[in-house]
Amino acid sequence: MSLSIVQSVLPGGVIQIAPRGEIDVDTAYEVREAVAEVLAKGRPSRIELNMRLVTFIDSVGISALVAGFQTAEVSGVKLVVTEPSRFVHRQLWVTGLLGLFGAPEPYFADSTPQVLPGA
Repeated sequence: MSLSIVQSVLPGGVIQIAPRGEIDVDTAYEVREAVAEVLAKGRPSRIELNMRLVTFIDSVGISALVAGFQTAEVSGVKLVVTEPSRFVHRQLWVTGLLGLFGAPEPYFADSTPQVLPGA
């Protein structure tokens, strides 16, 4: 499977990078390049990696995320992961890196708000 990456500007000067597909040995460089491209254009207040549509990530992909984090940090920009898919969340948790990326909660595509009794 291939990887596509969409960039968008969110309120407050936040840049969102949203990869879709698999981040692995063949595609991890695309994530690193996306972060580097954002930083080459300027200094956003924050970079959010929206990982909701990432179906798979391997150790090379995790390494690319860490490299992106470090590149952003050197530039004085905070990089966080938002809405990780359950698979990505698990991989970040298992590797002990969940906290590095802001300890995001996993994204559940089929979740609907729960109404509590008596609420």
